[in-house]
Amino acid sequence: MRHYERATFGGGCFWCTEAVFERLEGVEEVIAGYAGGEKENPSYEEVSSGRTEYAEVIQISYDPEKISYEELLEVFWNTHDPTTPNRQGPDVGPQYRSVIFYHDETQKRLAQASKTKVGASRKYKDSIVTEILPLKNFFKAEEYHQNYYRSNPQAPYCQVVVNPKLEKLEKEFKEKLKK
Repeated sequence: MRHYERATFGGGCFWCTEAVFERLEGVEEVIAGYAGGEKENPSYEEVSSGRTEYAEVIQISYDPEKISYEELLEVFWNTHDPTTPNRQGPDVGPQYRSVIFYHDETQKRLAQASKTKVGASRKYKDSIVTEILPLKNFFKAEEYHQNYYRSNPQAPYCQVVVNPKLEKLEKEFKEKLKK
């Protein structure tokens, strides 16, 4: 039986991040959800208000024999803007912040090291604002948010916001994509 590990990232709208990470070899499942707040089982409307402390996130189940946590972090850093507080493109509010929720001390250490490396690389002219926090809870988003891009590729948001991220993924991480 395969052993899967989990990673939880917030890089703006979960429709975008889900579409990116589900294409990676070794990723078994990507679930859109909410993390970082206190209320039990928040709704999309509550999270969208920006007053719940929750971020839109994805939780990834992956096979560490096929893709490492470090590789997931590399894709994370390169498929969103980690320098804009509470914003990703047209999506504005704390629910769209850049955040890594770690599941254990190893993930914490690797996330912090990768953030330091990205900051030192000078890839971005502005400072990295990504939070690195312990995962204390995760709630799956409503069913209509799951597999959103796959179900709605012609939706204007998908065409304008998600497609450019997927094009960048294919250009920069072609060797990591599912065959």
